[in-house]
Amino acid sequence: MTVSSEQKAVSSKAPGEKRMSRGVVVFLCLLPTVFLPAVLTEAQQPTKVPRIGYLSGGSRSSNEDRIEALRQGLRELGYVEGKNVVIEYRYAERKLDRLRELAFELVRRQVDVIVTVGTTGALAAKRATTIIPIVMGNTGDPVGRGLVASLARPGGNITGLSGLAPDLAGKQLELLKEAVPRLVRVGVFWSPTDPGSTATFTETKLAAQRLGVQVQSLEVRTTQDFNDAFKAATEGRVQGLRVVSTSLINDQRTRVVEFANKRRLPSISNNSEWVDDGGLMSYGPNIADLYRRAAVYVDKILKGAKPADLPVEQPTKFELVINLKTAKQIGLTIPQSVLYRADRVIK
Repeated sequence: MTVSSEQKAVSSKAPGEKRMSRGVVVFLCLLPTVFLPAVLTEAQQPTKVPRIGYLSGGSRSSNEDRIEALRQGLRELGYVEGKNVVIEYRYAERKLDRLRELAFELVRRQVDVIVTVGTTGALAAKRATTIIPIVMGNTGDPVGRGLVASLARPGGNITGLSGLAPDLAGKQLELLKEAVPRLVRVGVFWSPTDPGSTATFTETKLAAQRLGVQVQSLEVRTTQDFNDAFKAATEGRVQGLRVVSTSLINDQRTRVVEFANKRRLPSISNNSEWVDDGGLMSYGPNIADLYRRAAVYVDKILKGAKPADLPVEQPTKFELVINLKTAKQIGLTIPQSVLYRADRVIK
């Protein structure tokens, strides 16, 4: 049998081709072994859980409503504490000189963002870091206190919400005067250790001059000062109380409310928590709403936004809350003109 040169050529190539085919098969079989561990390693890398610092000059009990509002806002954005977000809480327990130490502690913990309560909390965080983003929960005058360059363009690492507390002082005193037309002398609870409180007290005195009302300062720096303030209010025969909310004063609000109601003194604050606890009236932004909004800032920052590019928000809606049970207890009839404007009435 004669074999053609073409057949010989095919025959001579066949073994090499078979060897190459086997090599390709072996290589393809090895591919999963080579690349799969790398893919699995990448897939098994733990996702970084963001850490939020919460800094307050008060106690945990005085922050419960704010904390729950912040958590609610975070949940609405998909963050569940203990699952995909961690919150590090730090409370100065009214020892405001500890705030800076606690702020540095959060920095050392390398949190991704710090949420602050009040002006003192924001200032302490600002002194502790120029890198970690800071979200103000409610600050009276962030521009005046040097926290941000402007509301529209904060600059730096701080943004958040302004409670506009000083600007509301005049309106609050007007409402108290309208509810109690005979009011000619009002005692003002405030704390000179809180910058926002100081500004509010100044605004209250200016408003009092316009309304023909005398102001008696009831300043408190520590919890030990409250008894002296109660005594001063009694001896000064004040006819009503204007309460400036600070971490220190909020922690003692039960004592202040009990004193006011026992002495039959109508009172007004900028914080509705006071009315829920038995105070007569409050007028100001909804604090819980501010902290729900703070969660929006946290979310944007965790997703890469820079605080310098996020304008500071101001509240657009203010609430008048009246406690008619307290009014009855202290023997006061609230004029209908005031009741009609109330956003919420406790009966």
